[in-house]
Amino acid sequence: MNINKKAIEAHKKLKGKIGILAKVKIKHFIDLSLYYTPGVGAVSSYLAKNKSETRNFTIKNNTVAVVSDGSAVLGLGNIGPEGALPVMEGKAMIFKEFAGIDAFPIVLATQNIDEIVETVKNIAPVFGGINLEDIAAPKCFEVEKRLKEILDIPVMHDDQHGTAIVVLAGIISAFKAVGKNIFNSKIVVVGAGAAGNAITKLLYEYGIRNIFVLDSKGIINRKRKDLNPIRSYERGSRFVSNGVNFANGASGVNKYKRELAEITNKENISGNIVDALIGADAVIGVSAAGAIKPEYILKMNKNPIVFAMANPIPEIMPKEARKAGAFIMATGRSDFPNQINNALVFPGLFRGALDNGVKKITNEMKLRAALKLAGLIKKPNPEKIIPSIFDKRVVKAVAGVIHIFIFFNLL
Repeated sequence: MNINKKAIEAHKKLKGKIGILAKVKIKHFIDLSLYYTPGVGAVSSYLAKNKSETRNFTIKNNTVAVVSDGSAVLGLGNIGPEGALPVMEGKAMIFKEFAGIDAFPIVLATQNIDEIVETVKNIAPVFGGINLEDIAAPKCFEVEKRLKEILDIPVMHDDQHGTAIVVLAGIISAFKAVGKNIFNSKIVVVGAGAAGNAITKLLYEYGIRNIFVLDSKGIINRKRKDLNPIRSYERGSRFVSNGVNFANGASGVNKYKRELAEITNKENISGNIVDALIGADAVIGVSAAGAIKPEYILKMNKNPIVFAMANPIPEIMPKEARKAGAFIMATGRSDFPNQINNALVFPGLFRGALDNGVKKITNEMKLRAALKLAGLIKKPNPEKIIPSIFDKRVVKAVAGVIHIFIFFNLL
């Protein structure tokens, strides 16, 4: 049966993939007295005076909000909150199944930055963490930044950072399998949205310097008029990486692309995807179906690495890529080998954050998580560069990164 048809039938039959389950049974009046009225009044009065202890008495200790405005759902685009809801339910299911976290899907009937921030701020007392999902760039950058500033719980836009972590892990393993020095390599990122932005910055943080990024207008470079810096300072445009401070960007979406221009394309060349891929060792696609053609791969160096991560249809199908010479092929899909999917990261990252009372997920944590994930594959090969989401070591390994930060007082 066609997987799409089967998925529609399965979802209709279930009428929702998740539910709420009580931890205790209500069998007698004493149970009602203890967990509801009058006993619950004593707990409420206590927490009203001791708000910092909410985690110790309520679901806050193990609950994450999965929040979306439906503006960038998978590769389907701006399909709204109703279209986003099944995806958010799926994320909540993965949180529970793989990390034991009670996550709840929250889709918003607004795509206004101020309204999104205000809504999440107002519901935050219930949750121990906020997982932002499927919010379009550049809005997602500002939403995440503002929420991180005002909330005392971890906030992470998973399309950015979860994806970046697992891509870095996969790239580290892929270069090990190919036998090339990753720091002397040329890597091309196709797509400069939320995922492309975060991937590029994390690759840079790791120490990779020969990176090229493409958007719909071609190679991002410092000569492009649409990316020229503006004189006035804009809130939210500061980015600091490895001592490089970018205080001013260009207006709107372009200020974030300007940041990419400052850390990539050191030759400052212009051109299209073919120009960028000449002599490249790896290409990472986070754009749209069909963006990478077989003939493009022929322009790359020997034993090219191809990550085609658009969902549900990748930039190039694995069979086509391998026929064109791809030595290592990865996608975001579960029906092909080497699934580069953020489901390998977000359950463990939030598990570690919740267990250790972490308020922020830092860049250093992301780097450590990527290294830990890559380290689970001792001898990577073309068919196995990343562990499976069903590998029981994954969540524990990623969560353990945050515990190490706490134990050694690195925060």
